[in-house]
Amino acid sequence: MLELTMASVSGTDEGATAGMLMADAPSDPGAVLRVGRDETVCRLVTPDDWLFISRVHLEFLCGPEGVWQVSWLRGSQPDPSSEVRLIVGEYAQTVGYGGSVPLPRGGSGEIVIKDRTGPRSVNVGFYHES
Repeated sequence: MLELTMASVSGTDEGATAGMLMADAPSDPGAVLRVGRDETVCRLVTPDDWLFISRVHLEFLCGPEGVWQVSWLRGSQPDPSSEVRLIVGEYAQTVGYGGSVPLPRGGSGEIVIKDRTGPRSVNVGFYHES
């Protein structure tokens, strides 16, 4: 099972968790959870006017061994207006535009999508049951 929580944070309410959204999916091969502005395909939807988030920005996909990975999907622009970081405890890793990274099994952490043009971010917490 992968559990996600999402909070949209701007400079005026940094640290706030109001409007937190949650989603989960069983760790079955092929299971998918998406984050972005398009509510028709995304389980966690960001505000429409937050254009640094693509229509489908992050995709969490469960592989054949029940291990989840997160991918930053390429959008319509050649260069992104955001940056994405995976944080697990003291460990932090930048996720490349169009890249994927595995999530630790039986662990938790956070993926932060940060607007490069202003003090806004989307924080997606995760817990991957073993």
